[in-house]
Amino acid sequence: MHGFQLWSNLPASLKMTAPRYQDIAAGDIPTVTEDDGTSARVICGDFWGQRGPVAGVATDPRYLDISVPPGRTRRIAVEITRHAFAYVFAGSGTFRDASDPRAVRTEATDGSDRITYDAANHSLVLFDSGDEIVVRAGDDGIRFLLVSGRPLEEPV
Repeated sequence: MHGFQLWSNLPASLKMTAPRYQDIAAGDIPTVTEDDGTSARVICGDFWGQRGPVAGVATDPRYLDISVPPGRTRRIAVEITRHAFAYVFAGSGTFRDASDPRAVRTEATDGSDRITYDAANHSLVLFDSGDEIVVRAGDDGIRFLLVSGRPLEEPV
């Protein structure tokens, strides 16, 4: 059993509003499974034609629980205007286009640079700007939360 909470920073205009809590039952979370076995549970936001049950968060986050089968590579779209991170909580894999400080820059066979991050269980991976992430699951597959949201562009 896993449990996670999403805490969202609010814009200055909403800072002193009353906090709210929304309990979501597992059966209320839509799941989409692709032909390659990759599945996504959509907790918040829209993804692969489904809408998650959590709504009304100021930064309009997308909060996904993604599982990729062993040895599979998957491209997942992320809007270029959003900040994104992944939190691995089962298995391991390699993410492309991760941000410093722990990402590793390598030269691809086509001569271009690639930035990768080897992520084991309990790893947090931040992503640079772009319109997708690429994950390759390890020998046991990988399961991770993929969270993205609109930046507030205000001081904290």
